[in-house]
Amino acid sequence: MPPAFARMPLGALRVFEAVATHLNFAAAAEALNVTPAAVSQQIKSLETYVQVPLFRRNGRRVEITEEGIEMLPAVRAGLDRLESAVHMIKQHGRSGPLQVTLLASFLQIWLVPRIRSFRRKHPEVELRFHTSSELVDFSRTPLHVGIRFGQGNYPNLHSEKLLDDWIVPVGAPQLVKQYGMIERGADLSRFPLLEGDEPPWRVWQMTGEEIAWQSRPPTIDDTVGLLVAAEEGLGFALARWTLVARSLQKGTLKLASREALPHGSAYHFVCPRNYLTLPKVAKFRDWLVATARDFPAPATQ
Repeated sequence: MPPAFARMPLGALRVFEAVATHLNFAAAAEALNVTPAAVSQQIKSLETYVQVPLFRRNGRRVEITEEGIEMLPAVRAGLDRLESAVHMIKQHGRSGPLQVTLLASFLQIWLVPRIRSFRRKHPEVELRFHTSSELVDFSRTPLHVGIRFGQGNYPNLHSEKLLDDWIVPVGAPQLVKQYGMIERGADLSRFPLLEGDEPPWRVWQMTGEEIAWQSRPPTIDDTVGLLVAAEEGLGFALARWTLVARSLQKGTLKLASREALPHGSAYHFVCPRNYLTLPKVAKFRDWLVATARDFPAPATQ
């Protein structure tokens, strides 16, 4: 190691970044969980090393110097790279659970009924699921894998399609018997409908115009809640095929059309490329791809 690098006060760089962010020694000390005196000492050692002032102090007021401004982007980039490298080594440990982020609806309706076969095949892999619709920064979280619903364009990540999806209208069997089928282009105002976050019923109406509701349908922004309401006969729901296929098989819901509309989005398996070599990730991916391959498309096509 070069002598100059060996003398560099590396710990002071993190303190420098904190002071530059807060422009306050006490706030930086609180963020780092150290004393203000320790912060001041670290900044003094760094300024001694670089031989230029990095901050100007005027009582409690702190201003960053031009030299500090020039140094800050490189320090932040270096700290980010160090944090990512350390996190990557930690994630590559063979021990610990496989942590998966996914939509709550997909976990509850599609994955949970099938996960027993994975546990039988790989009892050594501990699973931990985190439900969220938000994209995650794998370099800053303990998550290994994401199952995401979208177009598959996730930059700098491995992304492969698992499942296509379709939009289908469904209702409780007695409701379908009472009101009949809801074919595309039908007059929707005569049907008791339930509205979810997506897709809206006007997609099924084809005109793109607002529907002339006789009475505005209740809106349920939770997919599982929407399907429970449909099963209870409260109204027809426009839903994704992947989330209603099991209820159709059990008979608690019935298709209300002979047509299925391609959704345009699909489920994707997403993870950092170098995570694919982790045994627990590879085992889960292989099982998930095979299981998704066996999932049938709607017979209404």
